[in-house]
Amino acid sequence: MEIGSSADRPGFIIGVDIGGTKVAGGLVAPSGEIRYHTRVPMAANGGPESGLASVTKAIDQVCTKASSADGVLQGIGICAPGPLDPNRGVILNPPNVPCWRNFPLADEISRKYNVPVKVDNDANAAALAEALWGAGRGFRNIFYATLGTGIGTGIVFDGHIYHGRTGAAAEGGHVSIDYRGPICACGKPGCIEVFASGPAIAKRAQALLGAHQTHSPILMSMAKGNSVTTQMVGEAYAQGDPVATETLRETVQLLSLWLGNMIDLLEPDVIIIGGGVAPMMKPFFEEIRDRLPGCCVNRRCQEIPLVMACYGADAGIAGGAALAAGGVSVAR
Repeated sequence: MEIGSSADRPGFIIGVDIGGTKVAGGLVAPSGEIRYHTRVPMAANGGPESGLASVTKAIDQVCTKASSADGVLQGIGICAPGPLDPNRGVILNPPNVPCWRNFPLADEISRKYNVPVKVDNDANAAALAEALWGAGRGFRNIFYATLGTGIGTGIVFDGHIYHGRTGAAAEGGHVSIDYRGPICACGKPGCIEVFASGPAIAKRAQALLGAHQTHSPILMSMAKGNSVTTQMVGEAYAQGDPVATETLRETVQLLSLWLGNMIDLLEPDVIIIGGGVAPMMKPFFEEIRDRLPGCCVNRRCQEIPLVMACYGADAGIAGGAALAAGGVSVAR
């Protein structure tokens, strides 16, 4: 394996996904196929150099798996926790990675590997991966939402991430749908994240279970006196549990209202849903679509496809690779 871009030779890119506890890295082909991936612990609470060493360790492990057939390393893309500045590749002050404050991650990695490096947040990068290689191929304007521990969104217009003036755009998870609603971790009232993220779904099911214990034997049995989890809600719903069913149908109403707002604001060509909670909500996509006319001014809202993301647990690696693919000329 060689490092350094070359316009006339085939090559590969590396996608890196940085979290509070791990760094995942993958060797990604120009087609978007992840051919190899690895995970190493993230030294999030040490100094900046310790955090950097975790990232370079993951990249080095990926590089050792590249063969001569893979060609030259063309670029590296990194999904990193925000807040960050994607224009400069600087990590500003992420709460779950305290080792970095105003840290020039892109420059540091580029200096070591002598290739272009792009840095962005996970939802933006995942949206770009879906646009290039996944469920968004063939669509011009894409709205992507990841439903998980939080709710993140990414907007891709004409193959480019929409960052806004300073790089802070597309925080769709913090669009409020109820100004009198619960206070979100961001400090605003009634964000969709506080209603429809994984923990929010579990919390709502827990409250319903407390009020209707005798009507929810399946979920009661799963919880066994402990806190309800999002996974339990999905499994109990599949078995016909009334509380799980009520919880998810309320989630459908909330997501429909929120997505109706996104359609009226952006009118994308496609809406793509990813994240850990997405498989649980997939059976309700048709119901959400049916509800959209009551949640939109746009009379043609049902023409917009609502689809599952192609990249699941590897969305961060694919997203990082998509950032790199957008920044270099990779043989296709």
